[in-house]
Amino acid sequence: MMGERASKTGAAARGSGLVDSYGRVADDLRISVTDRCNLRCMYCMPADGLPWLPREELLTFEEITRLAAVFIRAGVRTIRITGGEPLVRHDVVDLVAQLAALEPRPELALTTNGVLLGALAAPLAAAGLDRVNVSVDSLQPERNFEITRRNDLDRTLAGLEAAREAGLTPIKVNCVVIRGTNDDEIADFARWAAAHDYLVRFIEYMPLDADGRWSEGDVFTAEEMLDALGAAGWKPKREGDAEPDPAARYSLGDGGEVGIIPSVSAPFCASCNRVRITAEGALRTCLFALEETDLRDPLRSGASDDEIDALIREAVWGKWEGHNIGRPDFVRPGKSMSQIGG
Repeated sequence: MMGERASKTGAAARGSGLVDSYGRVADDLRISVTDRCNLRCMYCMPADGLPWLPREELLTFEEITRLAAVFIRAGVRTIRITGGEPLVRHDVVDLVAQLAALEPRPELALTTNGVLLGALAAPLAAAGLDRVNVSVDSLQPERNFEITRRNDLDRTLAGLEAAREAGLTPIKVNCVVIRGTNDDEIADFARWAAAHDYLVRFIEYMPLDADGRWSEGDVFTAEEMLDALGAAGWKPKREGDAEPDPAARYSLGDGGEVGIIPSVSAPFCASCNRVRITAEGALRTCLFALEETDLRDPLRSGASDDEIDALIREAVWGKWEGHNIGRPDFVRPGKSMSQIGG
């Protein structure tokens, strides 16, 4: 359990930070800029894709920047641009420049599949982007195709190199590990990442696939990942983690390091500092939230910044204790990962 709820007196007041009723402070904002994607990863999207949001329902860059300014005033320090695949959003470099101009300047990161990163890494860095996370779920071309349903591994790897050349470091590589699919590549990923000075982050498979095929039996757990590294000859040593980083960091003893995100077997809900805005402007206080707070319609109806701030604080105050994956009362959200924002 997370402990007693905090008193609401003053906790949700303007200027006191985005505090929830369990005393957690949200200072990390994830902003999805599109639900569209150029891949069809099996743990996220059906092979035939999903119905896309009409473009007029997406937040404009000006609306995103205004919301970001309200969140920054409320204490947000880090903004991550997500999707879908954020690099398919036209002129996303311009959005990065607008966010980088905010005061105080937030740390700016972006999560991408890397397919379009080769051409955009340098412009993104010049606009103010600080770092990237790139999704790579297999280093084997045929298997990568099976997972992503696209033949773009070479372009993703080229995007990683372009990100390094542009200074978008440290570069983190996100790998969703699925039992019977790519769990035999853990040692290969660790060697490859160490050789290229990337930080690979192994992520437990979460129930956010649009097909609804996820089962607990498909989850290759953090403990099993450590066992796989040990079987390959490493002796992973837990490093001191900078809370509330969701990844447990392990030194491999040869200069290499991996991160493991046990979202299912040992979730980090007790220290979660994240909130999310979907591409259509809904605030979600948890990746697995069953409710959202609409911010787009108030924005377009003339709400003041203070009124938006009050909506945000009320929503954050009501953030639940945890997502309950693995318990009988767990309910899957009605949206898949691409529709929420990673």
